[in-house]
Amino acid sequence: MSDWLRDPAEIYRRSFATIRAEAALDRLPEPVRPLAVRMIHACGMTDLVADLRSDGDPAEDVRAALARQAPVLVDSRMVATGILARHLPDGVEIHCGLEDPGLADLAQAAGTTRSARLVTGWRPRLGGAVVVIGNAPTALFQLLDELRAGASRPAAIIATPVGFIGAAESKQALVEAELGIPFVTVLGRRGGSAMAAAALNACLVEAA
Repeated sequence: MSDWLRDPAEIYRRSFATIRAEAALDRLPEPVRPLAVRMIHACGMTDLVADLRSDGDPAEDVRAALARQAPVLVDSRMVATGILARHLPDGVEIHCGLEDPGLADLAQAAGTTRSARLVTGWRPRLGGAVVVIGNAPTALFQLLDELRAGASRPAAIIATPVGFIGAAESKQALVEAELGIPFVTVLGRRGGSAMAAAALNACLVEAA
């Protein structure tokens, strides 16, 4: 039998120990470090620290919002699937809606993407919600437009859209918007649903 580590608890312990040894976590505000650890764990890149940007204490505001049974609004099923739902307080719901049958027609009529039109549909739930965007730059752009147009403010924003068209620009726009809403994001093209879900999970459970 080949010799490889099989103990899941030990794998997690060594993984987080490696992250803490190799990543320059001391460059980050202390409240953001647990989020950074799990985001790095999701992508395997300890240099992610250099691109992390945040405002306020997103983890604390996420926990407070969820304690009030605020919804979690996500831009993809992959984000929803990655969230450790068993750690959510009772009564908290995850809303996506990307697969709603009428969304494509609404997006076409508005001349935009399904992800952007999805965010427009969040308006009734947006106030005090936890927003987690891990896939579509257009979702983040639309969220910023909605907020500039007077939409109710979410409690916190986790935004790691990924890709080559609009991803870096949308996250930079979030940083520069100075909304006064706690957020965490990662500059550049890197990101993804696993990273976004990991950031939320860090708010739900203490990093191992």
